[in-house]
Amino acid sequence: MKNIIVGLLTVVIIGLMGLTFMGGGAYHGGEYGKVIKDFGDTMQSANSVKVDEKSDRQKEDDKLNALRDKAGSAGAFPVSREYKSKCASCHGVNGSGMQNGKAMMGPKLFGQTAEKIYENLTAFKSGRKENVVMKGLLIPLNNDDLKRFADEIGAFPAKAEAAKQ
Repeated sequence: MKNIIVGLLTVVIIGLMGLTFMGGGAYHGGEYGKVIKDFGDTMQSANSVKVDEKSDRQKEDDKLNALRDKAGSAGAFPVSREYKSKCASCHGVNGSGMQNGKAMMGPKLFGQTAEKIYENLTAFKSGRKENVVMKGLLIPLNNDDLKRFADEIGAFPAKAEAAKQ
């Protein structure tokens, strides 16, 4: 019984497909094709409004990026965009572990050597040291990236000294 019902439904569906094909529907440029063309024109005019919204959105993004850059420059010396995006939220803009006089989630990095920082980063990435946040941030990075972060953070004292002069 089930096979008969499925067979009849299949025949009906194929018949409807044939009827649509022969009727010159929208896909064949028949009279329904004009409706779709009109619909496309309407969508283009709606998209032009969205372009204006996007330009406003871009303006907001530019303002936000300017604020981020300003916050990243709040320390005594400039740091890379990567450090700001990955490290500064926990370790502070200048690696002090402090922000606005309050201790942050991450420990102080300022004053540690690049070698020590690289050793810690590889330990977090491999899981020898456990920290879910650090491991999550470090998994997509390769050893060259870790070395670059370690070198930058290790150079913080020299950068701070140069900024004072």
